[in-house]
Amino acid sequence: MSTTAQTSAHAPRGDRAPASDREPMSVRFQDVRKSYGSTEVLRDFSIDIEAGSMVSFLGPSGCGKTTTLRILAGFEEVNGGDVLVGGRSVLSLPPHRRDMGMVFQSYSLFPNLSVADNIEYGLRIRKVDAGARRRRTEELLEVCGLAGMGPRYPHQLSGGQQQRVALARALATQPTVLLLDEPLSALDAAVRSSLRDEIRRVQQALGTTTVFITHDQGEALAIADRVAVMNGGRIEQHSAPHEVYSRPQTPFVARFVGSINEFAVPSGWHPGSPLPSDSTGAEIVFVRPEDLAVSPEPEGLLEVKSQVYTGERTMVRLGAPGREEARWSASLASAEAGAVPPGARVRATVTAEPAMRLPRAQAGGAWT
Repeated sequence: MSTTAQTSAHAPRGDRAPASDREPMSVRFQDVRKSYGSTEVLRDFSIDIEAGSMVSFLGPSGCGKTTTLRILAGFEEVNGGDVLVGGRSVLSLPPHRRDMGMVFQSYSLFPNLSVADNIEYGLRIRKVDAGARRRRTEELLEVCGLAGMGPRYPHQLSGGQQQRVALARALATQPTVLLLDEPLSALDAAVRSSLRDEIRRVQQALGTTTVFITHDQGEALAIADRVAVMNGGRIEQHSAPHEVYSRPQTPFVARFVGSINEFAVPSGWHPGSPLPSDSTGAEIVFVRPEDLAVSPEPEGLLEVKSQVYTGERTMVRLGAPGREEARWSASLASAEAGAVPPGARVRATVTAEPAMRLPRAQAGGAWT
């Protein structure tokens, strides 16, 4: 993951307040448009990011996530609209005057510099005195879980430790906004989970407004105060993580975030009624696998096609009797899944309000 800290043109005083004591800055994109030639990447793109919060941008490849970040950093110009930080437009400012810290995907620590010198790099450029640099570096070594590692060199660190150094370097100049572009993508699952929690802890401790770009849904939901789901250059939903998952506002969000079942039901259907296996219903309900209960029933309308054991939970795949395809999934406690083995006829019922319910004509996808 490459890391650079974009800094303002003014050198901070040695007694500058720590980031946690500074007033956090809000970020606003206001009707931003961005095109590359004839390809429109952002269309009337608007979002308000609360000062001191962390927002994850989530969406499929090509939806405009990284372009959004690069516009905020000053690396891309816009075709229209405005970008404001702390209520003031930054479009006329070059990257080095926007006071933003950035952490990218690939490593770019200076191999010939120690951990401490890597962290101090931006402060040296800003001509901060040596005493203030040392105090800030020691503070960040402690905050980022690197205490005692200042004299080491990058090659003496694990991948996760190098990521922490990259984060500390981006934070050293006390940026108004921290920009993270898929910073965990090069790490294995266990390290990703640990460092994700570390980034969140550091962000909350320092109160820095943070934009986190990721393609990993679990990461986006776990780390942020709010999640912005993007599609085709626009935001489909900008809500708290649990709302994005449990109460999606559009069919795209329902289908993109997590696993979802879609059933065609009659207009009078309600949770607790059997779910039909045909597709003739006038309404479409979107149901999360954990909200679908399955019980044995010889004359049941659905059949268990297969099971996927994942430890505590088992995903039970369901389909219409007489057909090979499995169209729906129920997440059951593994201790309960033995009662509905593959081939069993079952009754499926919804145990909570569907995540979304729409008239057939508005559901899109295979229903149009």
